[in-house]
Amino acid sequence: MIAVDHAFHPPKRLLNRIGAIALAAAAVVTAGVVLAPDRTWPAVLTIGLFLTGMGLAGVFFVALQYATGSGWSIVVRRVGEALAALLGTGAVVMVVALFAAPRLYCWWGGAVDGEPLRGFKAAWLSPAFFVVRAIVYFALWLAFAAAIVRESRLQDADADPAHSRRNVRLSIAFIAVFAFTVWLASSDWIMSLDPDWSSTIFGVYNFAGLFSGGLAALVVFVVWLRRLGPRGVGPLHAVVTQEHLHDLGKLLFAFSTFWMYIWFSQYMLIWYANIPEEASYFAVRLHGLWQPLVILDVVLNWVVPFLALLPRAAKRNPGVLAKVALAVLVGRWLDLYLMVTPHFQPGAPVFGVWELAAAVLAASVAVLAVLRTLTRAPMVPIGDPLLAESLRHHQ
Repeated sequence: MIAVDHAFHPPKRLLNRIGAIALAAAAVVTAGVVLAPDRTWPAVLTIGLFLTGMGLAGVFFVALQYATGSGWSIVVRRVGEALAALLGTGAVVMVVALFAAPRLYCWWGGAVDGEPLRGFKAAWLSPAFFVVRAIVYFALWLAFAAAIVRESRLQDADADPAHSRRNVRLSIAFIAVFAFTVWLASSDWIMSLDPDWSSTIFGVYNFAGLFSGGLAALVVFVVWLRRLGPRGVGPLHAVVTQEHLHDLGKLLFAFSTFWMYIWFSQYMLIWYANIPEEASYFAVRLHGLWQPLVILDVVLNWVVPFLALLPRAAKRNPGVLAKVALAVLVGRWLDLYLMVTPHFQPGAPVFGVWELAAAVLAASVAVLAVLRTLTRAPMVPIGDPLLAESLRHHQ
C-alpha cells in the first residue's frame, strides 16, 4: 500500500529564500509606487490579475473534476486546492490596486477626454458600483473556494462519501457563477481601461488564458513535488505516474489550443469589421515594438505547447512537460502585460526594474502561498472514495 497520509513539509531554507525574494521584490514595487507611479501601478494591477487568475483556475480545476466525476485527478487535487489559496492573495493586491483606480481608469471622474459618460456606460462605470462589483466577485469566489476545500479536508477525517456529493453540487453551482463573474470581472478590470473599446468575446478570451495558465502552474507544481525531497523523491513521486502526467499534458495542449482559437477569433472579427472603436485595440499592439511582443505571446501560449506536446512521449516526460508549462506561465504573464500596459505606454513598451520586480513578486508570492497551503493537509485526499481508482489510473 502506498503511504499517502502525510502532510508536506517543504525545506525551511527554501521557504526562507523565497520569502526573502518576495520581500525584496515588494520593497522595489513599493519604491516604484513613489518614484515611478505611472509604470508601477499598471504592474500592480497585472500582479493582482495574475494571482487572482491562478487562484480561480485552481478552484475551477477542482470543481471541474467533481462535476464530471473524474477519478484520475484525485492524486493531484491538493495542488489545485493549494492554487485556490492564491484567490485571497489576489484579492488583497486588487484592493491595493483600487487605491490607484483614478490613475488607472480614465473614466473614474465620470468623463473621458472631457466628454461625460452617458446612459448605461455612466451607470456601469460608476466608481461606487465598480468597487461593489469587485467585492461581490471576490466574496462569491472565496466563499465557493472555502466551501469546496473544507468538504475535501473534512473527508480526510471521516472518509464519508457525503462530502463528495456536497462538493459535486457546490462545484456545479460554482462553475455557473464562475462563467458569469469572470466575464464581468475581465470587462471591469481590463476592458474598461479603454472605455471606448469593446469585444463580445473578451470574457471567453480571458477564461481561456486564465485556465491555460492555471493548468501550466498545476503541471509545474506537480512535477516539482514529484522531485522536491531527499534524493529527488518528492511527496507525489509514488502516486503521480506518467499516466497522470499524460492527462495533464493533454489538458494543457487542449486549452492552449483553445486559447489560440479564441485569440484568432477575436482578432479576425475585429480585423474583418474594421470598426475604428474596435480596431484601436490591435492598432496599438501590432505596431512598433509592441508587435514582437504580440508574436512572442502567441509563440509562448500556443506554438510552444502545440508543437512540443504533440508527441505522446512528450506529455509523459516530466522534464519536457514542466519546461512547456513554464513557457505557458511566462506567456500568461505576457498576455496580461499586453492587455494592461499599452493603455499607459501606447508608443512603445518600457520594461525595467519596476516591471521586473512586479513579475518576481507575483511568482515568489504564488510559490510561497502554494507551498505553505500544502502543509495544512495530507498531500493526497486520503478519504476520497475514488482515491484507489486514481492510484490505479492507466491509459
